[in-house]
Amino acid sequence: MKIVFGCDPNAAEFKKQLMDYAEKELGHEVTDLGSDDPIYANVAFRVAQAVVDGKYDRGVLLCGTGIGVSIAANKVKGAYAACIHDVYQAQRAQLSNNANIITMGSQVIGIQLAKEMLKEYLSVTFNPECRSKPKVQRIVDFENEA
Repeated sequence: MKIVFGCDPNAAEFKKQLMDYAEKELGHEVTDLGSDDPIYANVAFRVAQAVVDGKYDRGVLLCGTGIGVSIAANKVKGAYAACIHDVYQAQRAQLSNNANIITMGSQVIGIQLAKEMLKEYLSVTFNPECRSKPKVQRIVDFENEA
């Protein structure tokens, strides 16, 4: 799977560790869209647009809490970013919500938990025939009405 990463300067080392893990331990192709811009929305927009454009299968965004990059990424039409804090949320972000991006906070979770969440998120795929289908479709429909 092709995974794109981005973060603000506060999460640069955290991102590097997750990228290494995704590539070396999980076997995914990873790309870094940066961590130098203190305006985290800029990298969030780049990552989200790259995922929406189909250049990458999924995205991972990091900042201090994961909240800011999540809000920013979700402003890109077709981007569905879930801010996660535990393994169950990581799993359900994909299985129940078809999130194409996850966000995490480098100042609120440890690297081991982040690795477990990343592994879980990347190991599952949304089933379009699941009971969440009408819920997810309503989000897409509303977005397209705007």
